[in-house]
Amino acid sequence: MSASKNPRPINFLLAFDGSEHSLAAIQLLRDLPVSIESKVTAIGVLIPRESSNHAVIESALEQANKLLREKGFQVQTDLMLGNPAEKIIEYAQEHHPDLIVAGAKGLRHTLGILLGGVAQQIVEYAEQPVLVVRAPYRPIQRVLLVTDGSISSIRAMEYLAGTIMGEHEVHCQCFPLPAGAQVRVMHVLPPLPAPDLIARTWPIGPDMLPPVPYDRESEEAWLKEEEARGKAILEQAVNFIKGCSGIEPVAVLARGDAATEIIQYVKDHGIDLIIAGSRGFSEMRSWLLGSVSRKLVHYANCSVLVVQGTA
Repeated sequence: MSASKNPRPINFLLAFDGSEHSLAAIQLLRDLPVSIESKVTAIGVLIPRESSNHAVIESALEQANKLLREKGFQVQTDLMLGNPAEKIIEYAQEHHPDLIVAGAKGLRHTLGILLGGVAQQIVEYAEQPVLVVRAPYRPIQRVLLVTDGSISSIRAMEYLAGTIMGEHEVHCQCFPLPAGAQVRVMHVLPPLPAPDLIARTWPIGPDMLPPVPYDRESEEAWLKEEEARGKAILEQAVNFIKGCSGIEPVAVLARGDAATEIIQYVKDHGIDLIIAGSRGFSEMRSWLLGSVSRKLVHYANCSVLVVQGTA
C-alpha cells in the first residue's frame, strides 16, 4: 500500500517518554509512507510524585520533535502532569486523532509513562485505534490481520485497507503500510473439546454421565460446516483487502486456543505487526473477545494494532 492510497493526512497521537519502546514507535512512524501534511502530537506525562523528572522528559520530547521533523512530519509536543493513561485518553477524546501510538513499556521508576499497564489501559479505553510498538524495532514487512467475521474484525479490516467508494477513491482512513509489506489474514477455529474434558466439567460428575453413542459421521459433518464458515470469513477478508488496496493477502486457517495459535504463528513466521479488532462475537459464537486482544498486546513479540469497533 502506498501513501497515495490515503485520502487525507494522518493525525497521530504519540505517548512518548524516551524509553526504548517509545523510541521504537518513532522509528516506526518515520518508516510509514504518509503525506508531508501528516501531524504527530507527542505527549509526555509526569506522575505528580515524579515531577522532578520534568527536565528529563522535556529533553526526551525535544528529541522526538527533532527525529519526526527530519522525516517531514508536522510536530507538536506537550508535557502534562497527572495519570499517564487518563491524560492520553482525555487528549484523544478532545482532539480525535486517527491513531494513538504508544510504546509497549516505559521507563521504570523514572518518568512513569506506560508503566504498570498504561499502554494496556489506553488500548482498553481509547475510542481510536491504538498501535502498541514493541522494541527492538523491526520494519513492518509481514503483517497479520486476525479476524472472526465480527463487526470489530471488519473495522480492523477496513482500517488496514480502506473502503473503495468509486474508482481509486478511498472512503475511510487506512493504515499506511510500507511498500512491499506482505499481509496474511488468519482465522482460528475453536478447539475440539476432548471427551475427558467434557467428563471433568459435567455438573454431576463423570460417573453419572449417561452413555452416548459416538456419531463419527455427525461430528465430521459439523467440522466440515465449521471449517467452511472459517474459509468463507477468510475469503471475504482477502477479497476486500485486495479490492481496496491491491495487496493480495495469504489466508491462514488454524484451530485451537485463539491467542495461543496467533502468538505461536507470529513467532514461527516472523510477523512484525498484528492487526486485530478490540472485541468479537460472544463466547458462544466465536473467539476474538477482548481477552484475546489483551493477550496479544501483552504476550506477542511484535507490535500490535487494536482497532475499536462495536461487537
